[in-house]
Amino acid sequence: MSIKRVIISGGGTGGHIYPAIAIASALKEIDPEIEFLFVGAEGKMEMEKVPKAGFKIIGLPIVGINRAHLLKNLLFPVKLVKSLFKAFQILADFKPDVAIGVGGYASGPMLLAAWTKGVPFYIQEQNSYAGITNKALSSKAKQIFVAYPGMEKFFSPSKLILSGNPVRKDLIDISGKKAAAAKLFGLSPDKPTILIIGGSQGARSINQAILHGLEALANANVQIVWQTGVSFESEAKAACEKFPALPSYVSAFIYEMDLAYAMADLVVSRAGALSVSEICLAGKPSVLVPFPNAAEDHQTENAKSLVQENAAILVLDAQAKENLVPTALKTLADKNLLATLAENSFGMGKPKAAQEIAETILKNSTCA
Repeated sequence: MSIKRVIISGGGTGGHIYPAIAIASALKEIDPEIEFLFVGAEGKMEMEKVPKAGFKIIGLPIVGINRAHLLKNLLFPVKLVKSLFKAFQILADFKPDVAIGVGGYASGPMLLAAWTKGVPFYIQEQNSYAGITNKALSSKAKQIFVAYPGMEKFFSPSKLILSGNPVRKDLIDISGKKAAAAKLFGLSPDKPTILIIGGSQGARSINQAILHGLEALANANVQIVWQTGVSFESEAKAACEKFPALPSYVSAFIYEMDLAYAMADLVVSRAGALSVSEICLAGKPSVLVPFPNAAEDHQTENAKSLVQENAAILVLDAQAKENLVPTALKTLADKNLLATLAENSFGMGKPKAAQEIAETILKNSTCA
């Protein structure tokens, strides 16, 4: 059987969406005739990001479980049932040959419906601590693509393929881009540079820690590229203007992430799956500040996976205000440590993840 139609389900955050798009792009590169349909959650960012990448998407009325406010879960069973009915309708209309789940709200009902109708499905787990949806459906999956070793504690070892996380192609090779990066950001190509990123929404504790440490940064003969998120941009820009000795580029978003990584001698970041994968592919030393309220505390587990390989430094969120900038400056000043972190980080990168996943799915389906 050759694959003609593929459903890709999941989303909720960029960490789910961008790997899904990368997998679809890799499949399309191998076979341009494949037809794709993404299935996401209504009102979530995939409903905007996926069409921008050139793919069709349908939304389910599914919501996640609210762990903080249990009363808000009263409508969850109703929305789950509605989502299952819609998922069955999508299957009947689209008639996919295979489904791929990347985690997130919409993945559950869509893959459950696919299994019920005998449509083979695959799972791609981005984090080192598996999500609830992927764990619940793993026994029914044909194979499970993971980004970290040791995932046997969540999934059947016979189904696992250590593929790494698929990321955007432009991040796979950043060599030779530093001059262009320096020009874009208006910074020196020769001065030590710290790249500060907190995901598309920004990271409050990272932003506050950098704000608290601006004087120390200004006195350290470094420069910064600071992605703040929308809510903190104006405050960060005003604060940096008070320290003319600190060359800085401050923006709510950075779209040219390949140039941002090319510019960086050290990265300060949250430890979401996508951020960690990008840092490893770029081969950059990093100081990671996991978001403490992530589901199952998966960001801390992601960070620990790098720390155990001497590929990153960990600063806890609660200690960020006092410790983040001193730790970053100490790391930046230690050239041997920087080199070790960079080498080990690069060693954990999987530049052909999307291609490997696509080839495996096509091969298995052809052999079926």
